[in-house]
Amino acid sequence: MGLFDKLKGAMNAVTGGAAKVTIQYQPPGGFPGDTVQVRITATSTGGEVKSGGVFVDLRSVEKVHVPAHSHANVQVDVHLDHETFKQSFQVAPPFVLGAGQTSLFEGAVQIPPTAQPTYQGRHAQHAWEIRGRVEAFGNDPDSGYQPFMVGKRN
Repeated sequence: MGLFDKLKGAMNAVTGGAAKVTIQYQPPGGFPGDTVQVRITATSTGGEVKSGGVFVDLRSVEKVHVPAHSHANVQVDVHLDHETFKQSFQVAPPFVLGAGQTSLFEGAVQIPPTAQPTYQGRHAQHAWEIRGRVEAFGNDPDSGYQPFMVGKRN
């Protein structure tokens, strides 16, 4: 292994670039307590990837944005984010992804029974997000968070 190969391997560990990860899920949202079917695809972008497993991360974030001068006492933009829920679900055990190899993993995750619904207000929102992630040395390769809708049961 040459110096450039070692540097590339180190860069992939830092950036999470050792694999490309995508997630698909059905349905595209749900209600508290519902189960969502997930499919995670991982493709090595170069060398072998030793993984601690495949995970689905589900989170919700409450976001507030009040623009400057939108109210009498607001002189500057106000941006606040607060993570209201975060949970990781393991959908596959540790594995090795060979150089250039693609693997598909399927599983299910449950929306928490106490989940607050998605909402969009004038200055505030509560948003749910889902991502697929391959646990690996360094920064875990992941799909990036995708929007996920959680409704309110009547």
